[in-house]
Amino acid sequence: MNNPATYSLAMRLMHWLMAALVLSLLLAGLTMVSALGAWQQQLLSAHKMAGLLAACAVLLRIYLRLTSQVPALPSSLPLWQQWAAKLTHFAFYLLLVLMPLSGYLMQNAAGLPVVLFDVSLPMLLATDLAHYGLLRELHGWASLLLMLLIILHISAALQHGFIKRDGVLASMLKKST
Repeated sequence: MNNPATYSLAMRLMHWLMAALVLSLLLAGLTMVSALGAWQQQLLSAHKMAGLLAACAVLLRIYLRLTSQVPALPSSLPLWQQWAAKLTHFAFYLLLVLMPLSGYLMQNAAGLPVVLFDVSLPMLLATDLAHYGLLRELHGWASLLLMLLIILHISAALQHGFIKRDGVLASMLKKST
């Protein structure tokens, strides 16, 4: 079976929509922990809603990834870089599942409801400040790892697009011809 030269339209749309969503969630999270203000509660509510949207989006993205053919990495890429690319993508998916899950459970442990369209989602954990603290730390460290992965991902994409010019960046930017 031949690999396509580019990602499908659905995969490209999910990539760029999730990139915008995840970056906005990270920015909101950094803003919430670095300042206090009357606006913080509204930002937290928006952050929770966007986090739930991200959870649904990552499930769709995983489904698309498992059911779609994707471009092969260039054969000129050293084996260690091929493994690094695969490991990085796996880490992305892991963190994109862990982030909303840890946020949801953190809110549960704090005794705070998570509301989606005026419906309170079920509480999966009892209120427990020790669990809240642990989940808050996990959420924070996972966000830092996600930011580092994003920097690594963008750096690699730019290197492939502008230095190596091997088609890796182009496979996510344009439709197949």
